[in-house]
Amino acid sequence: MTVRVERTFELDVPPEEVWAFIADPTKRASAISVVTGYERRGDVTVWFVELPVVRRTIEVETRDVERRDGEYVEFVGKSAVLDVTGEHELEPADDGCLLHNTFVVEGKFPGVERFFKRQLDDELDNLERELAARGT
Repeated sequence: MTVRVERTFELDVPPEEVWAFIADPTKRASAISVVTGYERRGDVTVWFVELPVVRRTIEVETRDVERRDGEYVEFVGKSAVLDVTGEHELEPADDGCLLHNTFVVEGKFPGVERFFKRQLDDELDNLERELAARGT
């Protein structure tokens, strides 16, 4: 089973500030509650992820696969437990910007999809709060 969530944020934050956040793999990781840490290894950012269904910390190797500076980034993360794809597309608006987000999680371990089906909306709420705080 695959879990897919799409959401658009309307942010009163300059597009350049939002881009600076979403273009940085370590900042993206910091907004995800199950990521307990991260480490840069060349062009790979390893997320240390704690999932209750796995009961151990897993390493998810993430890397950007497509980037159009200032407007779009797509990343993929791979591990023995799950694969994740994330897309962020930035659109300037009158008083800030719109950020279109898509996340797809493919579980490889029993219970992973069920966990993310319940959790992904909350994770997007975390990301939206983190970005909105940059406008204050």
